[in-house]
Amino acid sequence: MFAQTPDKTTSTKEAQDSLSQLQTTGELSQEQQAVFPTEAQTFLALLCERFAPRVEELLVAREQKQASIDAGELPDFLPETQDIREGSWKILGIPSDLQDRRVEITGPTDRKMVINALNANVKVFMADFEDSMSPAWDKVLDGQINLRDAVRGTISYTNPGNGKHYELKQDPAVLICRVRGLHLKEKHVTFNHQIIPGALFDFALYFYNNYQALLKKGSGPYFYIPKLQSHHEAKWWSDVFHFTEDYFGLNTGTIKATVLIETLPAVFEMDEILFSLKEHIVGLNCGRWDYIFSYIKTLKRHPDRVLPDRQVVTMDKPFLNAYSRLLVRTCHKRGAFAMGGMAAFIPAKDPVENQQVLDKIHNDKSLEANNGHDGTWVAHPGLADTAMDVFSKVLGERTNQLDVSRADDAPITAEQLLEACTGERTEQGMRHNIRVALQYIEAWISGNGCVPIYGLMEDAATAEISRASIWQWIQHGKDLDNGQVVTKALFEQYLSEEIEVVKQEVGEARFQAGRFAEAAELMSQLTTSDELTNFLTIPGYDYLD
Repeated sequence: MFAQTPDKTTSTKEAQDSLSQLQTTGELSQEQQAVFPTEAQTFLALLCERFAPRVEELLVAREQKQASIDAGELPDFLPETQDIREGSWKILGIPSDLQDRRVEITGPTDRKMVINALNANVKVFMADFEDSMSPAWDKVLDGQINLRDAVRGTISYTNPGNGKHYELKQDPAVLICRVRGLHLKEKHVTFNHQIIPGALFDFALYFYNNYQALLKKGSGPYFYIPKLQSHHEAKWWSDVFHFTEDYFGLNTGTIKATVLIETLPAVFEMDEILFSLKEHIVGLNCGRWDYIFSYIKTLKRHPDRVLPDRQVVTMDKPFLNAYSRLLVRTCHKRGAFAMGGMAAFIPAKDPVENQQVLDKIHNDKSLEANNGHDGTWVAHPGLADTAMDVFSKVLGERTNQLDVSRADDAPITAEQLLEACTGERTEQGMRHNIRVALQYIEAWISGNGCVPIYGLMEDAATAEISRASIWQWIQHGKDLDNGQVVTKALFEQYLSEEIEVVKQEVGEARFQAGRFAEAAELMSQLTTSDELTNFLTIPGYDYLD
């Protein structure tokens, strides 16, 4: 079961040849070397040799599809895969420790956060190497150390400031690792002189360091896969998983994955994504914030699809509600879980404000539970009880809602998924977007990818919505509620004014010690460029060590 040597399809010479092409330019402490030994490097090198070139091909295919949409074509269901959508196939199955996922918590891989998340009143912790993490080299490696220790049950942390000690409780949440998206690189490692995909680095290290201990305790190597845009990308992951299982002598389907449907193109290929990963997939997730960003990005050249203020684009809007219901119907038809989206709120200190937060969580999670979702996400342990109560009441004696087929629903059409969203574009909303994006980008380029701002736990998706939304308003000359047309000049004016507001809010000392000038410069470049940059984290990565 636990083969330590490469299988027969990979010769020792092939492994050595691959390893010789892998170079690590980042420094490694002794502790970091322990999670990146020669055997893990060999495995990573083989993955890079087989699969890294295809990543570039998949990213080119994304650009080609986007060019068609920019030219006037609208996304739609694929005629060539109609037989997959109409077939009666099912996924392979769901392990016992993933049968109940009613509440999941997400967060970065910082040591204290990992402990608190695993101890929270939740079923699953998604440890994130993607949107809530700023991938500085030390952080990436330390995250792998923290997850290894968590899997072994040996993780602990003592706060150097106050001496407070943190350690795992009995029966912690199930661990799932979210790797980086295909668009992100790991610049500290090259293969054949090419910077490697961050996704392969994250996957290889987490799998290699933990698969044996996970299987020994009745769990397994479980992954969240982000940012997919097509079933071809899902097939790439399927090939990675099959190769890994063969290489380590494991049964097919040992690796399990949940795919985030957080791009507009992917919502039209959910059946195909499930089918491409059918031996390994256990569910799809409504990555709602990135989905809103992707709606803007995908339809950026369509003047009739411009979104209003971010604050009014809520899950009860027709295009988002259709997305949620279609995901439930598609997943349950195939025996897969349909996971709900993120509640980004964090508890408030004021009791009245906090009750308002809990009421919002209750309403949001009730909508998801009643739509038929099997579980949902929260960003803070303090909200877990509220979300748990909502789902437990709807579930009753059940552990999931696979029995909710929604088969009697009217078919969800492409028109519904693309429906324009009504709502105001306001000066206040634009200024708020600028402040949020500015503070988030400043934190990200300083090494922190998960930031509480104005009562919400923000990750990259929120800053993406903020800057992409303003970019689109500029491109289409939209006006605000104050009668002013959104132009590059107006944005620059508001940005300079809001920098002063942020300076007052955070204080002079914090502002001067931070990287706000660089953040403002990056935001200005992203928002006023003639072409919309695909992800702010790509140019942002240049600011990290």
